Order: sequence, then structure tokens, then C-alpha cells
Amino acid sequence: MRPGFNHAPGLLDVPEVWADFLQRWYDTSTLTSKVRAGIRVNMAKAGRWAAAQYPEATDPGQWRRSTCAAWVAAVDRMTVGDWVARRDHLHGRLGTPISPRTKAHILMVSRAFFRDLQEWEWSDRCFDPARALAVPRSVAALIGTDPRVIADEIWAKLLWAGLNLVPGDFPGTHTGTYYPMELIRALTLTWLFSGLRSDEISRLRVGCIRWQHDGMPVPGDSREILADDAIFLLDVPVHKTGTAFTKPVDPIVGQAIEAWQAVRPDQPKRLDRKTSEHDDLLFSVRAHPVAKSYINQTIIPALCAKAAVPTADVRGTITSHWARSTIASQLYNAKEPMTLFELQAWLGHRTPNTTQHYAKITPNTLSKAYTEAGYFARNVRTIEVLLDRDAVTSGATAQGEPWQYYDLGHGLCSYTFFEQCPHRMACAKCDFYTPKDSTKVQLLEAKDNLQRMLVAIPLTDDERAAVEDGQTPPCQTRQRRQKGT
Repeated sequence: MRPGFNHAPGLLDVPEVWADFLQRWYDTSTLTSKVRAGIRVNMAKAGRWAAAQYPEATDPGQWRRSTCAAWVAAVDRMTVGDWVARRDHLHGRLGTPISPRTKAHILMVSRAFFRDLQEWEWSDRCFDPARALAVPRSVAALIGTDPRVIADEIWAKLLWAGLNLVPGDFPGTHTGTYYPMELIRALTLTWLFSGLRSDEISRLRVGCIRWQHDGMPVPGDSREILADDAIFLLDVPVHKTGTAFTKPVDPIVGQAIEAWQAVRPDQPKRLDRKTSEHDDLLFSVRAHPVAKSYINQTIIPALCAKAAVPTADVRGTITSHWARSTIASQLYNAKEPMTLFELQAWLGHRTPNTTQHYAKITPNTLSKAYTEAGYFARNVRTIEVLLDRDAVTSGATAQGEPWQYYDLGHGLCSYTFFEQCPHRMACAKCDFYTPKDSTKVQLLEAKDNLQRMLVAIPLTDDERAAVEDGQTPPCQTRQRRQKGT
């Protein structure tokens, strides 16, 4: 790259031809600026790698399937700090292997970049990016759903802190804050209860909330006559993956938003960068909307300090998106849980596949479901055992007389270790077996001093049918057919 070449700082040490393609792609793509910047950074790594390993492939149009295969292998073996412009900020992470999710992300942006180049006819179609740059199965197998869910006890404390906010809870303030407390309280409760992304919260419109009761809107400001089952409906603007939608939220959110709207000063409309429309943004003051980072940088630390909980756990620092995952997980594991499709509609996802990344089943819910499924009870049944007390007290058992009889439904078995019998239920020729229609069984059941007990024994489906329904086991049926009876 020639000195003084006018490209983004992230393209340092990238071959000139590759940098030209990257900058041209960045200026042409219709993706958001943040997404374009991320793809440009990752594809700059590919340019540096190509310059070092394949000097003949520093032009994206020169890549072939073999080059793609080598790049996939390089990504699979990549460590933190490989092929980057600067390393001074990596500190202790330098040289550690990148995560499987990061590998998949790099290959995903590689596919997007080369697909666009081919679609726009900036390069020849020498390979299929979807196949040549696919994530290896060994990497994809290591990637699973892992929503950042805040522990229930910590989340409960954060909710308490949000419901009891005062101006003194914010660092550096004693009697007041930069933003009105009505705005801060409405913003905090919206984050804690609505399950919205930070971008969606910052772009809410004035009048986005309305009362609803039994499917009918409630006219005017008549909260004093609302029934207990009245709810708030929140209108969410166009968002990351779909169009605008409406979702129900707790009344406390609506009341906080109404309190802020009552004191919100008149302000000029602001341009919505997603819809290119001028609207009255709800969380705006002094003609400036509240930054998306305000939740992460100010509200969450204040809540954690008030609730006396840490701002991070083993998975990292708590961010605004963790609330979305936590609320979705709790709704999915509630006593009367939301279905996957209901949760999809509430979160505003386009497909249920995305919702599955939020709907994590807790161990308690899984344990309850396993217990209610009755796996053990299905495979272990109780059999009635008849104990002849007369035979025991008279000493007849010492001469080998049977005293214990397993009720098999179609007959009785006097084998003491019936549960260990390898020929269980194949009793037609067994000396220990007595059919129920015999006189001996009738005399035994007529005894007064007869004790009935239950014993748990694992049975097959056929054995359960024989015991519970009195059916003849298939083995005996086959034996009778062989005899011609």
C-alpha cells in the first residue's frame, strides 16, 4: 500500500488492490455503517493474509476454490492478533485461539463480500462463496445457543433497584441528574420490563404506549377505572430484523412512560436513520436523543451499585441485551409459559430459529418435565405378590413348600427370584408356574391368612400387557401354536 493512500485506518498494510476493492464495496453496500465497518475490518485480515501467503491472489478477482480452502483453514487455526493492523490493545489475549463463533463470523463476512463482488460483476464467478467458504462441520458443531441470562436472584435485585431509583443513585450527582428523573425512570423500566434492544428503546416514538382492556382501547386518561386485567400495548418501531409491531408490556412501564410524556418539553423532530422519517423521539431532551450507550454506561452501573451486585460475571460485563435474553428465558420457563411462536411474536423475531437462541430451558424446568414424563414409572411396574402366612408359620417352607407367589395376571409364579428369571413370562413349561384356572390357585386365593404385597419390577411392553390386562404372553401363544392347541 503506497504511503499516504487515502483509506480508512483499518486498512493499514493491506495491498493496494485489495484496499481499493474493500473501499469500493464499503461505499456501495446498503448495509448499515456498523455492519459495513465490521466486514471491512475482517476482510482486511484476508487481504493481509493473501499478501503474505498467496501474493498472486491480492486481487479478490484472482481467488479460486483452492484459495478459499486455504483461507478457511487459516481461519480455523487463527489466534487473537493474527493479521490485524495493531496489537497494542489485545494485552493478555494475544496468541489465544479465536472462538468457534468468531471463526463462523469471519467466514460469514467472507461469503457476503465475495458474493457481492460476483453479483455486481466486479469479479468473475470462479467459485460459489456459499460452498467454498462454508463453515467446517467441526467448527459448526461447537456452536450452540448460549443466551446471556442474568441469574434469577441478581435479576430480582436489579428489578427492585429500578423500581426505587432516586437521583442520588447516579455517580457524581447529589440533588439532580443531567436528564430529568422522569426520563431516567421511564428509560430504566422500559429496559427492565419490555425486552427491547437498546436501539429500539432509543427510537421509541412519543405516544407509543396505550391502554388496552378486553381487546378494546381505553379512551382518555382514565386509569382510575381500569380493571385489574388492563394492560399496556407498546408500539415498537422498525427494528433490526423486521417491521414495526405491537407488544403487551406491564402497566408499570406504561405509567412511567406517561409520566415522562407529561413533562417532556416540546422539541424539534429528529431524523430516524432507519426509516428516514422525522419523528418525535420519546427519550429525547434538549433537542438531543438519549444515546444508546446510556443504558450500558450509566443506568446498569447505577442499578448494580444500588442493588449491591457485580456488574459482570464469568461471561463478561452485563449489557443492555442481557435483559432481553433474561426476560425471554423467564417467559419461556414460567409456570404458564409462552410457546415458542408466542415468544417469537413478543420479541419481534422474523423466524422462530432466532427465538431459539433466547428460549433457554432452565434445569429446574427440565427436571420438572422429566419427572412428569414418568420415565421410571413407565418402565417399572408393580406386581402383586401373595404371601402364604400359613406355610411360613407351619414350617412347611423348610421342606421346600412355596410360600411366595407372583401374580402374573394369567397365573402365579412361585419362583423366589422371579425378577431375575431369564425366562420371565415364558412360563408354560415352568415347574414354578400355576395357571389361574387351576384348582390349586383357587384354593390358595381362598385362604384367610394370605398377605398381599406389591413389588416393583422392570417389565417390557408385552409383559406389562400380560400383567395388567391378563393377556397371554406372546411366548406362550407361540408355544401353544407349536403344539397345535
